[in-house]
Amino acid sequence: MSESVHTNTSLWSKGMKAVIVAQFLSAFGDNALLFATLALLKAQFYPEWSQPILQMVFVGAYILFAPFVGQVADSFAKGRVMMFANGLKLLGAASICFGINPFLGYTLVGVGAAAYSPAKYGILGELTTGSKLVKANGLMEASTIAAILLGSVAGGVLADWHILVALAACALAYGGAVVANIYIPKLAAARPGQSWNLISMTRSFLNACTSLWRNGETRFSLVGTSLFWGAGVTLRFLLVLWVPVALGITDNATPTYLNAMVAIGIVVGAGAAAKLVTLETVSRCMPAGILIGVVVLIFSLQHELLPAYALLMLIGVLGGFFVVPLNALLQERGKKSVGGGECDCSTKPWRKQRHVVDAGHLLAGSNGRHPGRAHWHWLRCAVCAGNNGAVDLAAPSLIFNAGFNRR
Repeated sequence: MSESVHTNTSLWSKGMKAVIVAQFLSAFGDNALLFATLALLKAQFYPEWSQPILQMVFVGAYILFAPFVGQVADSFAKGRVMMFANGLKLLGAASICFGINPFLGYTLVGVGAAAYSPAKYGILGELTTGSKLVKANGLMEASTIAAILLGSVAGGVLADWHILVALAACALAYGGAVVANIYIPKLAAARPGQSWNLISMTRSFLNACTSLWRNGETRFSLVGTSLFWGAGVTLRFLLVLWVPVALGITDNATPTYLNAMVAIGIVVGAGAAAKLVTLETVSRCMPAGILIGVVVLIFSLQHELLPAYALLMLIGVLGGFFVVPLNALLQERGKKSVGGGECDCSTKPWRKQRHVVDAGHLLAGSNGRHPGRAHWHWLRCAVCAGNNGAVDLAAPSLIFNAGFNRR
């Protein structure tokens, strides 16, 4: 088995197909489960402030386990790590299906997602090489975007039909991912026999974070991508609250359609960035980042569905054009300073901490809401999100200039 892996580095080898299928099913389950669980909270009359808490327990797992999951991925065969991680996701989704507390189940899914992330990217370099590695990353991202689109919509549509069916579909997707992982060849561990001293692992992780922060380029990329994804999580949850208030639509499917428009826009923006922006001209992405906040402000004033679709797609286009060059910059510079695996694990908490902060803003906004003040509550949330986006996404421009002037 090991010999065949090293001699067959085809982009469509058995191992690569298994990785791509597993990634699609796992990401499909992640996105469908979010909207299915939100529908469950609504059906069981949980308070509205519980929705941001759901996101916080998920991303909190990324932050808590970030110092350790990279070493786990390097100490064992990555295909088996992916299978174990998807097994945790399956256990979390199944527990929600069987009536166990949804926050506990969703936390298990978050732990699985944290363990899955470094393994799924690390295995690509073990299954293929050279120029094929770039194409393999492209296939991985394409499968992820497709899963986001289909999973988000499926979660909302199935939840409108029957919430238990939606949750069961998520569990089946995770189960399919586990089966796909079985077909990934068992490769040798990248760095077996490492110390499992938790203090040493945490210290090494913090040193990698410090190295990334001290570099002007990686600091710029960290701040920019963290703010972008944090604002994206805020927008995603605001849509769930915004649709029934602004449009008078109370189903679970419409917010997922609106989220899908953002994902489609990101694909378009990412394609444009690949054509127009290089690592040497990364500052070209900054105007797009600033414009996102402006468009969010305009979006917050809409009361019709079609303009909302168009503006959300535009937000996605601007977002893709903004964040893809920053990710590329971070990967390239991070690989040179702390290594690729450490870079992936060290950057995740920066982004996830921003998710927690923005979810906390939503929690504060939804706590103590009075039904008679729904429009004022929505307007306050929308305007705060728009201003937050405008200021946050303009900030990296200042950090970029300041960081490079000091170098």
